[in-house]
Amino acid sequence: MTEGEVVDHVVGALKRGEGGHLVTPNMDIAWTAAHDPGARELVERADLSIADGMPLVWAARLLGTPLPARVAGADLIWSLSEAAAFYRHPVYLLGGPPGVARQAADRLVRRHPALVVAGTQAPPYGFDTDPGGHDEIREALVAAAPRLVFVGLGFPKQERLIARLRDDLPGTWFVGCGSAIAFAAGATPRAPVWMRGAGLEWLFRLVHEPGRLARRYLRHDLPFTLRLLGSCLLRRLFS
Repeated sequence: MTEGEVVDHVVGALKRGEGGHLVTPNMDIAWTAAHDPGARELVERADLSIADGMPLVWAARLLGTPLPARVAGADLIWSLSEAAAFYRHPVYLLGGPPGVARQAADRLVRRHPALVVAGTQAPPYGFDTDPGGHDEIREALVAAAPRLVFVGLGFPKQERLIARLRDDLPGTWFVGCGSAIAFAAGATPRAPVWMRGAGLEWLFRLVHEPGRLARRYLRHDLPFTLRLLGSCLLRRLFS
């Protein structure tokens, strides 16, 4: 799907009173899913899976099954919020350090004044291992009754949380959006457009957050990406 088609799909489902789960695989998520059967199941069970990573778009082209575009969660948080504002669907932002979700909400409302923000929340570190941590999040969400929830806690933590919340809000769409909330808040800088199109957004993020991302990107994601593209090329050549 294109970004516009993703938005239309979600809006159409919301009009019918149907909720869902949108997952945005990039190479980091793909690596995790390839090595963790539980994480892979979370991706496969999602209602909508879009390619948030240029290497996935390139791999699809090499296989002869091209995708129309990369659709980044960092872009969807804006386009889905625009649609939510138009149709008056309340949104909820869940994730990021304290205060970041609220800051992102304020910036989204400044761009789309009609947007209804039902609430924001920054779960404390370790909430997922606290027996009562999920209950507090569930109670806040059920009370807020949003129709669209952006969950930016990183994969697979955000997808595990979404799986536990969906039954409580069957008419709500949950978007696992990673760092999109921090990007929307301006708390984390985003790569220039040309770097995103060239598949170099990972390099920009690595330069800005080497301590957090070096091991993940250089030891796991980059070798995995090269193997993926190489295997897709070989399959295309010898199929």
